[in-house]
Amino acid sequence: MRDINEFSITQAVQDSFQIEPDSRFRFLLDTFVQHLHDYVREVRLTHEEWMMVMNFLYECGKISNPERSEFILLSDVLGLSALVDMINSYGGGTPHSNLGPFYLPDAPERELGSDLAEGYDGVVLLTRGIVRDTLGRPIAGAIVDTWQADASGTYPIQEQKYGRDKYDLRGRLRTNEKGEYWYTTVMPRPYTVPYDGPVGDLLRAGKRHAWRTAHLHYMVSAEGYRPLVTEVFFENSEYLDSDAVFGVRRSLVVKLEPVRKDQVLDLPLKRRPDAQFTFDFVLAPEG
Repeated sequence: MRDINEFSITQAVQDSFQIEPDSRFRFLLDTFVQHLHDYVREVRLTHEEWMMVMNFLYECGKISNPERSEFILLSDVLGLSALVDMINSYGGGTPHSNLGPFYLPDAPERELGSDLAEGYDGVVLLTRGIVRDTLGRPIAGAIVDTWQADASGTYPIQEQKYGRDKYDLRGRLRTNEKGEYWYTTVMPRPYTVPYDGPVGDLLRAGKRHAWRTAHLHYMVSAEGYRPLVTEVFFENSEYLDSDAVFGVRRSLVVKLEPVRKDQVLDLPLKRRPDAQFTFDFVLAPEG
């Protein structure tokens, strides 16, 4: 170490970790150090630039809390989340998409046909579909965990100080014996990702907009299958081709169909919908 230089330091750092040589952790850590050091050497990072990055990460930590992760948001706007989603989507299964910073793991369970938007104004959507495996077979008892913004583009979790319940517009539904799920909600609007913190500063510095196209979030799981985190988007929605977190996939875009006032619906519902769409989730088997 006495003769360490800007090139030999990388190996020295890697060798300093006493980890099993063939472990996944060792591989990830060694590769991360290699790329990190290579980046610094390539751009000839200055002290001022290094300190700017350290302060940026510090500010990300300061603004984060259990209900908002600035680091996830940073990963989203840099396309890192989307890239991880893409390489972890499994053949034949529904593509993964953005988790977002507002997921809550303990959303209440709802009955099929529930109205997740009770008390909310807006275009009422009937959301329905089937959870299937990659062979097309329905999966009974799958959990469809969903959350979204409201008709003004705001997540209720962001407005608790105004009397909103953070569990509004959320719910966990269990598919029936045919693998079906259905519920009503309101049409979400496009919204900006939070830009009152360091990630917002980054977007402004990079002359980028912060808008997300309208979407619904889903986490779908069933015993024996890989869990799916994804989103559903709407045809002709604004920002569909410039989503701030690169979440859109062609196969995740649905077309809304109007529901006539005299139209007879074949599902028990708590609220009459104005429009509907169908989307089937496909889960890949474990292993």
